[in-house]
Amino acid sequence: MRTAALPFAIAALCCAAFLVSFLRDRRRLRNGFYLFFALLFLGVTLIALLASVSPEAAGFVALGVLLLIVPTVLALTVFLICTGITMLRREGRSPGNVLSLLTGLGICALIVFNATVTQIAWEPLDILRGSLNGILVYVSFLFVCFLLYSIVYGRIGPEKGVDFIVVLGSGLRDGNTVPPLLASRLKRAKRVVDNEVRRGREPMMVTSGGQGSDEDLPESHAMADYLVEAGVSRERILLEDRSRTTFENLTFSAEIMREQQADYRCTVVTNNFHVLRAALIARRAKVPGQVIGSPTAWYFWPSATIREFVAILVDHKIKNLIICGLIILSQLSRAFT
Repeated sequence: MRTAALPFAIAALCCAAFLVSFLRDRRRLRNGFYLFFALLFLGVTLIALLASVSPEAAGFVALGVLLLIVPTVLALTVFLICTGITMLRREGRSPGNVLSLLTGLGICALIVFNATVTQIAWEPLDILRGSLNGILVYVSFLFVCFLLYSIVYGRIGPEKGVDFIVVLGSGLRDGNTVPPLLASRLKRAKRVVDNEVRRGREPMMVTSGGQGSDEDLPESHAMADYLVEAGVSRERILLEDRSRTTFENLTFSAEIMREQQADYRCTVVTNNFHVLRAALIARRAKVPGQVIGSPTAWYFWPSATIREFVAILVDHKIKNLIICGLIILSQLSRAFT
């Protein structure tokens, strides 16, 4: 039992840190790190407790977890490649649409590279392999924390009693038509409004999106037209038609909401893959509200999620570059000692 005391204490500490941070502000990326380590050390605690009863069973469970890594990586690789191909077929070729495919092919290339380098006794290649693998482990750790908390945050329902429902734009099809991705956001927003109306409240809706160079009208106008056709009163829709980015979506929408009501609360609606990054941006833009997600097609979700993760890496590029540099330096120092 003593062997389980330390991991249990760490798990309890991480769980407490997660709860405190989560209750103070859900829109923090650090919550994902606290949650990851809480679950990790909880798992270690359970294995340690099992070892106190049956060391053989604990060893079998630990070995099973390790052996699952290889088939999991292979299954993930196949999944990424298949969804990447489907994405290209259904959504067309664009940099954002190839991320799933490129990630799957990258994992294949790294596996082949590692297998090849082990047969070649050349120190520079060993340094390169160690650096690549170290960076991959670091990025994978970040991605798991991001994905884990994205799922947790995305499962939280909308707040009750809000004054505004903000719908973020995502581009129009053929310059003037609301595509399925954006329609999913608008439908979710309307359900939230309908629920609020049943509770006796009448929140305003804010459609947020400017006009792109290939669009015949601002996204917010097309979104408003879609909502009116779905039964929403035109008088209950406010238009934000200047934005080009998510930060501008939220900043300009906040200006409109403050003009209507100084002390307001809102719910922001986007797609499920975009929920966590939109929440981080909402916090940065000082928008008082949480973000909820609408469903996304299964083949679209992997590339979109990877794109969101890459965007967060770029937002913290200095820290990440420093850590990657330290990983490379550690490999160089090991080679020359």
